[in-house]
Amino acid sequence: MTTKSRQQIYGSSIHASAERAAAARKEADRLACKPWNDRMLGYQGPAQPSPALGDALNAGFLYLEVKCLGCSTHQTVALNTERRPKITPIHELERYLRCKECSRLQGRPFKRSHLVALRATKISANDPPSTWWPGER
Repeated sequence: MTTKSRQQIYGSSIHASAERAAAARKEADRLACKPWNDRMLGYQGPAQPSPALGDALNAGFLYLEVKCLGCSTHQTVALNTERRPKITPIHELERYLRCKECSRLQGRPFKRSHLVALRATKISANDPPSTWWPGER
């Protein structure tokens, strides 16, 4: 005579609870990133306080849109390739970002950039750069 194992008795409820917790964490991270995006797009800052790098990745924002103040180009930075701890706030990445074109023209690292917003996709023809105010484009 055999008895049911604990895995067989409680396994499905434990698995379902873990899935609900993961979904709740993802939703909480999305809700932490959305006000920061709205503040950056609506008021152009301030960038502090900002969500953590890990929170943005968990919420589905894989890219950070940055505007170069030298040549006014918008570029996206892949957040999943950043070699920083996941607890690093997004606004601390700004000091490490450099524009390739301006750096090449000036012959030294050009570091004047401005964080625009978190994005789920890269900038493309189908998904153009974000606008800060209606008359910007």
